[in-house]
Amino acid sequence: MNAMSFLLAGVGGQGTILASNVLMEVGLALGYEAKKAEVHGMSQRGGSVISHVRWGEKVFSPVIAPGDADVLIAFEKLEAVRFIRDLKPGGMALINEYAIVPVTVSSGDQTYPDDEAIRATIAAVTENVHWVEAITIAENLGSAKVTNVVMLGALSRLLEMEPSPWLTVIEARVPQKFVELNRQAFQAGREAV
Repeated sequence: MNAMSFLLAGVGGQGTILASNVLMEVGLALGYEAKKAEVHGMSQRGGSVISHVRWGEKVFSPVIAPGDADVLIAFEKLEAVRFIRDLKPGGMALINEYAIVPVTVSSGDQTYPDDEAIRATIAAVTENVHWVEAITIAENLGSAKVTNVVMLGALSRLLEMEPSPWLTVIEARVPQKFVELNRQAFQAGREAV
């Protein structure tokens, strides 16, 4: 592998930054050079959070050029629509089957696109799309807060990678009392795809 670029897109509070930290550290654990950059925006108020992670033999910049991401990991459906154009044609999209209605929609100024429109927008860029009901899986495990780890588990499976380096990084990043929950979330994500 020469290089791999991951674009993570979510809404504040979904664990996008933790997921990008884990992804970067997994790249390092696998022996790659790895870098990341993030944009928080209005994340404290439910706004977009975008993170760029790149792995490779040599990574000069963490920032992914538009249309150059190998993988888009979207923690919310509308975020997938917003950032699908940053994915390479035919690149992989991993999308949490979940909608967070933005304030511009709840105030009546805009409408949230229906699933058909969302899927059509994404299909115009790639057919390599994997939908995961990560929020439902996480809630069934007892905490919506592990949705990001469910998504990472799914990603590890789609990339055909062994779980051990991922779990080692996750276990080092989460408080000890949540390690087992996160292990379960990761495994559930692997089983979901």
